[in-house]
Amino acid sequence: MKVLIVEDERKLLRLLKEGLDLLGYVTDVAKDGEEALDFAYVEAYDIIILDINLPKKDGFEVLRDIRQFNKEVNIIMLTARSDIDDRVKGLDYGANDYMTKPFDLKELDARMRSLLRRKSIQEETEITINGITFDTVKRIATFKGEDLGLTAKETGIIEYLFLNRDRYVSVEELMDHVWDSNADDFSNTVRVHMSSLRKKIKKVTGENYIENAIGKGYKIYEE
Repeated sequence: MKVLIVEDERKLLRLLKEGLDLLGYVTDVAKDGEEALDFAYVEAYDIIILDINLPKKDGFEVLRDIRQFNKEVNIIMLTARSDIDDRVKGLDYGANDYMTKPFDLKELDARMRSLLRRKSIQEETEITINGITFDTVKRIATFKGEDLGLTAKETGIIEYLFLNRDRYVSVEELMDHVWDSNADDFSNTVRVHMSSLRKKIKKVTGENYIENAIGKGYKIYEE
């Protein structure tokens, strides 16, 4: 899923980005409040990790401004302070969760996955369609116990299709949620990765379970 990390401490920002990238998230970074708002206005994020102490606009201002135009995105506040008033203020302004520095990346990942499962109204950790099972915790797709051997991008695509299985997903939407902001909107990258994913699914199932409707996009076909 797509994540914006907003942090002015460069070392922590680098560690967070590298760690979340390795865990399979698509990440953008912002180093101050104004840059964070610029990203939030134009990109579709599933989670924003937002530090409180930021230059130009602090985290509370950024949170308040984002909530004026986006009520849905999950926001986790980061703070070095132990003052409970900061936590209360963040939650009152619309944060979904908070973490106090220093923290463990594993805990952050667990909280992010919990928020994403809540957002998709998906309480179970495994989703099965036509014998294909996607584990939302391990982020692995299998068919009758056999690992499909997907790449990171293929995993991101099938995860997004499974979580949105009741509707068609456009190429543009996949670009917004599975690729970072540096991706070229005019490239053929989605179709290339989609073609590879469909071949891998057909190889093990004998069927092409990803529909492609002109003008609508892609959808997982459920028998």
